[in-house]
Amino acid sequence: MTTWTALTTLKGQAAAEALGAAMENLTPEPTGVGMFEIEDGAGIWEVGAYFVEQPDPAGLALLATMHGAQDFAVSELPEVDWVAHVRRELSPVEAGRFFVYGSHDADQVPDGKIALLIEAAMAFGTGHHGTTLGCLQALDKLAGQGFVGKNVVDIGCGTAVLAMAAARIWPNPVLASDIDQVAVDVAKANIAANNLEDRICCVEAAGFNAPELQDAIPFDLVFANILKGPLIGLAPDMGKNISPKGYAILSGILNPQADEVIAVYAENGFNLVERTEIVDWTTLILRKN
Repeated sequence: MTTWTALTTLKGQAAAEALGAAMENLTPEPTGVGMFEIEDGAGIWEVGAYFVEQPDPAGLALLATMHGAQDFAVSELPEVDWVAHVRRELSPVEAGRFFVYGSHDADQVPDGKIALLIEAAMAFGTGHHGTTLGCLQALDKLAGQGFVGKNVVDIGCGTAVLAMAAARIWPNPVLASDIDQVAVDVAKANIAANNLEDRICCVEAAGFNAPELQDAIPFDLVFANILKGPLIGLAPDMGKNISPKGYAILSGILNPQADEVIAVYAENGFNLVERTEIVDWTTLILRKN
């Protein structure tokens, strides 16, 4: 089935939310409307919608004018088997001792590697993105230096690939959380596919705000592969909830944003251990002083 997208940008969260709400009343009606802040520091938001019928250009133009947005870019999307496409395009990823793969590449797992299975239908967080790859490399480096995580949590876990990596190299239970229940369901499916149900507890939570996480404080290693804004918002809780000499592995940070994140975490008791750039993205290893 052919579908259409309509995308625009404008300044400010309130304006973006107002435009998104107005788009719900279009005819034909969109099947979904979304908005997010473009991480460029300019306060620009993208608003988009999906349609199963061709959207009305006049209605979109009117909404753009009324809300001070750029002209909508409308694109027709052909029918695609996205799972098959992902299987063709996503090759396995090696990050130190870790090997992240889909079931269609099970025969490619090399000897001596720690294999982490992520299904193609759950592609975000497979290790291809610079943020996930950077976090896996950081974990591999800490473990190679002799660090053993005894109380580990993956905040904003997505596919739970980082939690699974920690559970595979250390004997202690690992916690994982995500603010989105769909992500939690994806994480649990991946955890089950890797036979780690008895090792990883995954819950829906914003930050550390879940009984399971509160009962486990303080942590000696926290993963947070999210975005700059949420990372900065979490900094005070990180300072409270990570034990002295404990580590935070942070990513989801565009390279120009790293200095700001480092500064905020320094104010909350962390020293920079290592900073790594992979294409546009920075991964930080920080240690609680």
